[in-house]
Amino acid sequence: MADERSQAERWVSFATGIVAPVTLISALLFYFGYVSSRSQYAYFGIDVDTIGLSTQDYVMRSPQPLLVPLLVITLLAVAGLLLHNAIHPTASGVRRAAQLAVVVLVLGVAGLLAYPLIGSLPYYALIVPAVIGLAAAALAYLTYLRRKVDPQLGTQRVLIALLALVTVTCAFWATATTAQYSGRGLAKSDARHLDRFPVVILDTKEKLALRSPGIEETALRSGAGQTFNYRYRGLRLLVVGEDRLFLVPQNWTASNTTVVVPLDDSVRVQFQFQNDPP
Repeated sequence: MADERSQAERWVSFATGIVAPVTLISALLFYFGYVSSRSQYAYFGIDVDTIGLSTQDYVMRSPQPLLVPLLVITLLAVAGLLLHNAIHPTASGVRRAAQLAVVVLVLGVAGLLAYPLIGSLPYYALIVPAVIGLAAAALAYLTYLRRKVDPQLGTQRVLIALLALVTVTCAFWATATTAQYSGRGLAKSDARHLDRFPVVILDTKEKLALRSPGIEETALRSGAGQTFNYRYRGLRLLVVGEDRLFLVPQNWTASNTTVVVPLDDSVRVQFQFQNDPP
């Protein structure tokens, strides 16, 4: 009986060891997908929370903003390993390098504290965490090397752990900023190439009084059983929400508006395809 309980506990421990990292990774993918999507649709004047995207939608949207940060972090790790295998540290060299890392770290922290003054500078939210994170990582590594070249020094595990925490936090900050930039860039690319999105012909019962240029309004002829009175052309389908459509003019400008259409019997939607002849 005790053996069965011990085996069950091992299985539970094994399953917990798998589920916990998977849950953490899923949460990170959801977060970065959400940040990117929020920045993307904010360009079109849409709060992403009103679209009704699912958790799976955000996770599926996360690879694009994460590709560059993951590649950069991997290349930095490879460069660090190659440098570690190539150098032959001395006590004086490690001490001078640590002093330089401290100076860079102080400059990064000064930039962080000066946010009210320089926070509006381009790429501030990317440069500051990169400087602080790289300086903290270098200082943690140099602290480890100092113990290696001078065994009389303590291990200083607490300092290394704190510097590692700073590095991870800055990596998270920089990655989130990259996801935001990625979403904004994707939105601008979509706005320049709206011809890639489906053409929508919208029929409504009431006049919409749309102000965006390029949208054509036509009054439909009344007839038996005809409940729709107006037809609108020049619209493109940007995204499908949980219970609504988000339509944009086919030529986007800074003064355009996004049309939100409910998916019910108050409107009639046609998708016009422009394919090659069969």
